[in-house]
Amino acid sequence: MNHEHKISNWDLIKNGLFGENTIFRMAISLCPAIAVTTSLKNGFLMGAAVLFVQTMVNITVSLLRNFINPRIRIPVFMLIISGWVSVTDMTMAAFAREAYRQMGLYIQLIVAFASILARAEMFANKNKVVPSMFDGIGMGLGFMFALVVISFFRELLGRGTIWGYEIVATKPLLIMLLPTGGFFAVGILMAFFNWIDIRFYGGKGAGGAGGH
Repeated sequence: MNHEHKISNWDLIKNGLFGENTIFRMAISLCPAIAVTTSLKNGFLMGAAVLFVQTMVNITVSLLRNFINPRIRIPVFMLIISGWVSVTDMTMAAFAREAYRQMGLYIQLIVAFASILARAEMFANKNKVVPSMFDGIGMGLGFMFALVVISFFRELLGRGTIWGYEIVATKPLLIMLLPTGGFFAVGILMAFFNWIDIRFYGGKGAGGAGGH
């Protein structure tokens, strides 16, 4: 189904942020999200990396969609994704070395994110460049938003700091830095955003474009 004439660019962004948020609504790519959200800086950098990769993959797939044989489209999509992940990986290794030492493995794992392949297949492969770009931006911003929110609470409660600066001089809840605390934080936030969706949007998503 082609959506390019039915959904505005702003609706595509809202859909990625709220209606089909990768973490809070779709509940995919949770493991790397849990692994990197022990600090706000790492969560932000991971989100920025996914935003870049998602947007560039959508643009590339849209540009090449008429030249890709449908029978080999998935391997081609994976090749495109791995190419942009490699660009991101090498860029972060060169310019954000300290953060890369902590999360470099997870940057490389972006190539296996189901959300990126799904948007290439479901949207970018069927739409023009501009809508595909905004769809990528929306989905990437949604992932970044989720990681920033999760890492904000985990770092604050687990260390008493934000971006490494001390905020609360009390005994931290160290469990929030463990995977258990990460899943607990995700669960609470997921329930909160689902409640907002049901309470104010009737379960259809704030983006108003869910279901595509």
